[in-house]
Amino acid sequence: MKRIKSIKEKKKDSLYGYAFISPFFILFSIFGLFPIIFSFYLSFQRWNGLGEMEFVGLRNFELVLADPFFWKAMYNTFVIALMSTLPQLIIAFLLAFALNSTYVKMKGFFRVSFFLPNVTSIVAVAVVFGTLFTNSSTGLVNSFIGLFGFEPVNWGTSEWGVKWAISAMIFWRWVGYNTIIYLAGLQSISQDLYEAAKIDGASVRQQIMHITIPMMKPVIIFTVFISTIGSLQLFTEPLVFIGTTLREEGVTVVLYLYREAFSNNAFGTASATAVILFFVIIVMSVTNLLIANRLGNSRKKVS
Repeated sequence: MKRIKSIKEKKKDSLYGYAFISPFFILFSIFGLFPIIFSFYLSFQRWNGLGEMEFVGLRNFELVLADPFFWKAMYNTFVIALMSTLPQLIIAFLLAFALNSTYVKMKGFFRVSFFLPNVTSIVAVAVVFGTLFTNSSTGLVNSFIGLFGFEPVNWGTSEWGVKWAISAMIFWRWVGYNTIIYLAGLQSISQDLYEAAKIDGASVRQQIMHITIPMMKPVIIFTVFISTIGSLQLFTEPLVFIGTTLREEGVTVVLYLYREAFSNNAFGTASATAVILFFVIIVMSVTNLLIANRLGNSRKKVS
């Protein structure tokens, strides 16, 4: 009897546990899993959002891949990602290293200051940067570069002006977030390793190369993954900066998807674009992982 009671109690505890975690899985199924599955299904259909769906096979993918505007959006996405992500991660690591040193005072103030842009509204950030990077010669950025003898730049219409403005916006907003993550990783490294290295006569550079970076490898891989995925899904910043006209100088893949769905009412090609972007993100993530593992293995061989 006692054994039967204990089994019933265990089942009851399990049911209570599943009941407590069920809201997450229910909401995820409705707002996460179902849209993903429906997007894959819709990518093989022709649908304007209201009428009957028509199965067209791979036709939507053919239309997207044959569209020069899609490849322009893909080019813009990768260029902006490279211009904003790589400098952002490097500067974030240097800032975290400085904050982790014993020479910097008021660390709490600097941590809050660096992280503050991340909690600021994206739309507000985009509006402010749109004002800073205005095409007028009296704009703040144009006035600054004018001090060095450069001509005013049409930040909202020129090919590289748009990319630099959007990249600066992304850099400013996310560098503090990655700084805090790197700082947490640096603080988890035991100081005994650095003290032992100092006793052995290791320089600061050697300590960074052989202690800091290897110990920070999981954190670095995480930030690279998150930054890569985020940069390939840029939407709000370029949308607010270039406006609803969607000029080709700043259109990203997600903006192209948005145009197909809500301007052209072509939900099939929009879903096909989403599927293509999904596989691009997978390829980029796997590539980052392989590069990180190869660098880690080569460093082990050298050491």
